[in-house]
Amino acid sequence: MSNRHARKMLRQMASGEPVEVTNAMATVKKFAQLSFIARQFGYKYADVRQGGRPRGNGLVLLIVPDPSPQAQALAEQNRARYPQAGDGGTLPPLVPDEVELLKTCIDLDLAARYTEKQLMVLTSVSFSTSAVGIAFHLGTDTNALVASGIIWVALIACVPVVLVINRRHRARQVARLKAAGFTAVTEQSGRIRYVPPDGRLPGNGNPFAGGA
Repeated sequence: MSNRHARKMLRQMASGEPVEVTNAMATVKKFAQLSFIARQFGYKYADVRQGGRPRGNGLVLLIVPDPSPQAQALAEQNRARYPQAGDGGTLPPLVPDEVELLKTCIDLDLAARYTEKQLMVLTSVSFSTSAVGIAFHLGTDTNALVASGIIWVALIACVPVVLVINRRHRARQVARLKAAGFTAVTEQSGRIRYVPPDGRLPGNGNPFAGGA
């Protein structure tokens, strides 16, 4: 995680309003780390969406104020411990287990955008595009076309395997959150989210539309 991005986020949080964090090079891990830092100063992770790059394939993180007494008490303590956190001073140290839980939440929120049928279509299209790219590089003679066709068939045959792997991965993630006391909550849109024992969704529907 870049300290520069964390400090920029902390300065934005001074407004007391929901904050969207964009970073063209951000990963889920980096956003989990930023969410952890935000939590130390009275904010909480709300949601994540795509759209953080010029082509719309980046990520945008939404954090919102957490009015709970526990969150405000922690924020007051950390503001006293790290008074210059937003201006080049020391930042609170990351707690790996908590960051990992946030990373799992973000992963699941991103995965929940698509049903398994939609994921199958997207994977098939991606594999088909790859096969076309390979065919372009191999050339247009008969042998190249046959080889490209074989590659395409092999890639499409892998789609069910990818779905099974993805299903098992998500099951492990859900189990990890449930073991930590997280609860499944369904939004009005039908998307399933996971919230911590003392938490709740920052709103129903699309949190990006209206904040907390």
